[in-house]
Amino acid sequence: MRLPLQGGLPPTEAPTGAVVEIACDESGFSGTNLLDPATPLISHASVDLTVEEATRLLASLRSGFPWSAHEFKSRQFLRRPEAADAREWFLAQLRSRAHVHLVDKQFFLVTRVVDLLLEEPSYAAGTRLAPARRADALALHRACRAAGPDGDAFLAAFVEMLRTKRRDRSGDGSVDRFFAARDALLRHAPADAVLHALDRSRVADVQARLYAEDRSIPPPLEPLLPALAETVLFWSGGRRRVLVTHDEQSALTADRLRRLQRALAEGGGLPAGESPLAGLVMTDSRDDPRVQVADLLAGVARRMPGGVDDGPRRPLLPSP
Repeated sequence: MRLPLQGGLPPTEAPTGAVVEIACDESGFSGTNLLDPATPLISHASVDLTVEEATRLLASLRSGFPWSAHEFKSRQFLRRPEAADAREWFLAQLRSRAHVHLVDKQFFLVTRVVDLLLEEPSYAAGTRLAPARRADALALHRACRAAGPDGDAFLAAFVEMLRTKRRDRSGDGSVDRFFAARDALLRHAPADAVLHALDRSRVADVQARLYAEDRSIPPPLEPLLPALAETVLFWSGGRRRVLVTHDEQSALTADRLRRLQRALAEGGGLPAGESPLAGLVMTDSRDDPRVQVADLLAGVARRMPGGVDDGPRRPLLPSP
């Protein structure tokens, strides 16, 4: 379905000015389960291929391997030892035509602690449009990693405190458990200014707003929205608008996308009032070869060897 963004843009109306069309998919997304050690990363991949180019690329891969006639899946592409050469060829074909945004889930959570509990929550938080608190997030990330189990317990308490699936949770003790976990973490990092700055009344207020379904606050445990924002900002480069075709994702609701679009318009580098996000279409990946290519790329990127010390990983592929 097409989500009519920017003031009810009709489905058949094309945005004016320079536009790039991209197709996106992710790998490693597990909803609000952000502390599963088996899937520490989320990769959000995008390509600017045409349907014809993506079809030819998939046909070339299919000619050498017994893939499904309808859809490639990255797990099949990655598990076959004989596919190593094909993977290298695949990545080579996408140079300058693709981008991958990699999200470390633990780092995402510490950015949520900072963005939600120390600042006024916003849809730009956690992206390059809101860099002011990045140093604080990096410091908290290092503290959690150095503290081992106490760092894990702090993040788990944060997640539990902000889950909104259950209603009428006033007085459930989750704020108390969060601050107890904060205090345990302070034993490892007694001088950490971020941890000392956490205020109980502010934390309780944010929790209450979330339970009341305050839509001005972005979903606190939802990494797909900031990943999409970073993807759009990358392809826009402050000089063009971006039309997105995305694999179906329940997290990308019309209301959230409109709010994200407005947030990007405020700092995306385009003329006043223009958002880099021109529109978004969701589709079943089986129906769009471009999304299938993005799915393969996302799966490869998430399982690439190597790690990072702090923050999001560098892009897998050069800029277009």
